[in-house]
Amino acid sequence: MLSLETVLEPGPGRAGPGLPEECGQILALCRQRRLSVAELAGTIGRPVTPVKILISDLLDVRALVVPVTDAYDSSDSPTRQLLEALSAGLKARWPDADTYPKAG
Repeated sequence: MLSLETVLEPGPGRAGPGLPEECGQILALCRQRRLSVAELAGTIGRPVTPVKILISDLLDVRALVVPVTDAYDSSDSPTRQLLEALSAGLKARWPDADTYPKAG
């Protein structure tokens, strides 16, 4: 799940045709510098929830990625940034994983 602080940067994938024009704006902004979800929503003047949906679409095609600069904090626990990047990667690889029955 994306938080307001999740930082994004361009990835190796490409946004396909048919995506809303805001996706192009988001990609153009992230090409200039890494931006958080909150910064992107504010810059393009759209509410956070729809922007998160657009970002999720761009993460799915790897047009955006969550960079990991610091994987562990001072107590050797994974950072929020690492966990968000891991979550985005797993969702991209197995998009239907949350629909499987829970074990136990």
